Order: sequence, then C-alpha cells, then structure tokens
Amino acid sequence: MVSIKLKLKTKVNSEGEHSIVLQVLKDRQKKIIATGLLVKKIFWDEKEHCFKTRHPNAMQNNRLLDTIKIKARNIISEFEIDDIDFTLNEFENRFRFGSKRSKIDLFEFWNSVVRDLELSGRMGYARTNRDTINSLKIFHKRPTLHMREVNVTFLDKYEVFLRSRGGSNGGISVRMRSLRTIFNLAIRRDLIKQNLYPFHKYKISKLKGKRIKHALTMAEIETFKTLDCGEDTQLINAKNYFLFSFYTRGMNFADMMRLKWSDINKKRITYARAKTQGNFSIKIMPPVKEILDYYNQNRTDTNYVFPILLYDYMTPTQIENRKHKTLGLYNKSLKILAEQGGIAKNVTSYVARHSFAMCLREKGVSIDIIGETLGHQSVLTTKAYVREFGVDVLDEAVEVLLW
Repeated sequence: MVSIKLKLKTKVNSEGEHSIVLQVLKDRQKKIIATGLLVKKIFWDEKEHCFKTRHPNAMQNNRLLDTIKIKARNIISEFEIDDIDFTLNEFENRFRFGSKRSKIDLFEFWNSVVRDLELSGRMGYARTNRDTINSLKIFHKRPTLHMREVNVTFLDKYEVFLRSRGGSNGGISVRMRSLRTIFNLAIRRDLIKQNLYPFHKYKISKLKGKRIKHALTMAEIETFKTLDCGEDTQLINAKNYFLFSFYTRGMNFADMMRLKWSDINKKRITYARAKTQGNFSIKIMPPVKEILDYYNQNRTDTNYVFPILLYDYMTPTQIENRKHKTLGLYNKSLKILAEQGGIAKNVTSYVARHSFAMCLREKGVSIDIIGETLGHQSVLTTKAYVREFGVDVLDEAVEVLLW
C-alpha cells in the first residue's frame, strides 16, 4: 500500500515560511520530496493540504500542487501496471527525472533541477544554472548530451570554447562549478555511477586567479557623501543604497532589498544574511539613521525599508526580476555618481562591501575583527576583500569610519 500526502516541514526560514513537501509512505518507510514551494502557516489549509484561498497566489500554487499529486499517482500506477515492487528511491528518481538510468540526458536533468530552484525561490542560482545550460548547448551544438559523454577531454574543449568567447578564469570557474554540482547531485540521486564523474581529473582549482576587488578609499567615501543628486530619485536612491551598505558592514543588495521596518529598532538592525543565513546585529550609526529617516518620511505601502520590492507578497520570480531590474539601474546610477565625483573607479553595488573592509584596514582595524563584521568564516575570504589585509568588525571597530 502506497500513500502520498502534501504537508509542511516543521522548520521555518527567515521569512517565517515552511517548505511544502510531498510525503510518500510505502511498507512503513517514508520518503520526503521537496516541491520547491513555500508558505506561511496562516495561509495553509491543514485539512485540505493546499493553500487557503486568501493567499494572493492560491489558485496558481494549488494548480501546481495538483500537478505534483497527479504526477506522483501516475508514477505509482506505472509501477503497479508493470508489476514492479519499487523502492522509495526508485520512486524519487522517476518523480524527479524519469527512468532510463543508463542514458541520462544532462540537459533534461539539469532543467529539472533549475525548475526546482525556481519553485523554491532560489532565482539567482536558477539564473546562473540556466545561463550555463545555454552556454553548453551552444558549445555542444546538439539538443541532447548524455552525461557519460562529459569527460575530461570534453571539459578541456569546453574551457577552450569559453576562453575563445572572452571568458575569464572567474567566469569559466562559475560555469564549471555549476556543472560539477549537477554531477554531484546526479550521483547522490543514484542516477549515474561514480566512474562517470569527470571532476576527479579535471580540477576547477586551476582556474583560481587573483581577483581584483575594487574599493573606495575613505577620502573617496567622503567625496561620495557630498555629491548633489538634486531631485533625481534614481541618483538619490543609488547614493543612499551605497552609503547604507557601507555603514552597515557591507550589507548585500539582496538583504537590503528584503529589509523590513520590523528588523529595525531605535539602536540596532537585525537580519539574517540571505547568502549564508548568518545572523547580524548592527548598531545604527548617524549616516545610517539619516538614510532610515529619509525613507521613513517617504514610506511606501509595503513593510520594506527601501522602495525596491513593490508589495509585500511577491512570487520568487517577481522578486528576482525586480532585483535584476533595480540592480541594473542602481549600478548605472553609481557610474554617473562616480563620474560626477571624479572617482576613476568602476563603482558597483558590491564595491560598498569591499570599500567597508578596505577603509577599516586603512584605519588600522585587524583582519580578524574585519572578518567578524563581514561574517566571514575564513581569513582567506577576508583577505580577498582587503587585498593582503583582513576583514571583520564589531560595533566599536565600525565607528572608526566616523573619525
């Protein structure tokens, strides 16, 4: 007897959302399969195992849940028709990918993984993987690619192809790491055997090179603070976003975008970094308070501090698209501001984080403290931010930026 059920995982993420999973029971054994969907408990119907109608995307999400249940039932029926006493691992493999283990199409499998990423709201990772798939398709020139075809020779030729199109070590490393992750996942899901793994011999580590981290000096930060944006909203926002990031220990744009007024009290900002899930508690210094006061006086109809996400309940795709669009405008505005201030550097959103680390080092803060403020777990990571220096800061250390 096999039963399937949609349910919520007990653990919640930083947004208070539960993962929706498909539970499959057979012979007193259980398999949990992620659907990629998230929901707050107040929007989940425990009796019907679906989204409540008052959820803004209830109809769309419930159709997706129905599709998942139908797919699961069809797979069980296929096994029963073929009189196969299947294991739960065999069910999961067919649910996620289909059969035909000996001839796994890399593109087909990879696209299924990307869809899972999109459903789980990891849109940035999904975009990176989608870009790599498209690049590999251009190189391969065929619609299918069996995983057994991807060997060291194949990877060497793909690397040459990427270099011929202007690829740097860093860019090629991103492509290869995405591909390696897919192979690791296929092995973990028992779709291919270890002997098909090409990265035992092809070493991505050889692609590591010295990355140039652009950073502004403290004098350039002071220049940036004095820039006159007039009434240009785009420039005002760009200046505020950059300085806010700088004075909040290099807060990432993705975290600023999701920052809510409930994360802020009179003296501190508390949030979990999206990239690492590390928890941060940051003292609000005068430049940050000034920026917060500006957006408090010009509040939108959302709970977010900054006017980036347009309303509270956006789908992961909508959030990613909005992030992509706003980040592009932000970086474009930063170039205008840098030119206006006579700053001859490629100033982008992430330069604020590098500048924070570099300026602390200018002020004599130790590498260990700088690393602590940035949330780095490795001194090597810190050194990448401050060239041969270090990174991390406690409240007292950050205050040296005001001297």
